[in-house]
Amino acid sequence: MSSDFEAYEQDFGTLTAEITNKIGRIPKLSGEEKTQLVLNVDKQLEEVRELLEQMDLEVREIPIQSRAMYNSRLKSYKQEVEKLEKDFKRSRIAYSDEVRNELLGDDASSSENQLIKLREERAHLLDNTEKLERSSRRLEAGYQIAVETEQVGQEILANLHSDREKIQRARERLRETDANLGKSSRILTGMLRRTLTKTFFVLTVDELTIFFNLVIY
Repeated sequence: MSSDFEAYEQDFGTLTAEITNKIGRIPKLSGEEKTQLVLNVDKQLEEVRELLEQMDLEVREIPIQSRAMYNSRLKSYKQEVEKLEKDFKRSRIAYSDEVRNELLGDDASSSENQLIKLREERAHLLDNTEKLERSSRRLEAGYQIAVETEQVGQEILANLHSDREKIQRARERLRETDANLGKSSRILTGMLRRTLTKTFFVLTVDELTIFFNLVIY
């Protein structure tokens, strides 16, 4: 399992390096070229998130004694992706001086304040979006924990039901054993009584025979 995790790590490193490079290029572009690069980075970020999901699944299969180390590595990768996503969002609204001048032409100096204000507003909007996304991820994690807890509870109830049935069957066998022992005891008691009766009868006959013999002689 750890070999699969390490393979995902290599893919993660390659992808994040490409994304970092492309994010640095986005502010230097404009128009269709910038749009295409943004779409490409967005697609690669989705691939990275899928890799994190695969790595998370692999960590769950790793023995408990080794799991902490892999969890720590996975956590750092998630933090790295969060930073990449933040840098990506900012790069989409950022422009290099050259591109800004090209877009604004002769009105660059007079429109500088408007551009700064617009950038601040968009950055504020992105921050709010990130907060919403973090809240959404926390809600999803909470929901997943609730589902797993429910599954564990159902398994415990099923085990308790199974144990209860076993106890009931054991009690029934115990009652049957008690009944059989009672029956056997009655049979043995009857046999003992008959044996004692026969013994008493034999002894009585022998004593009478001896008595009559004494009388006759």
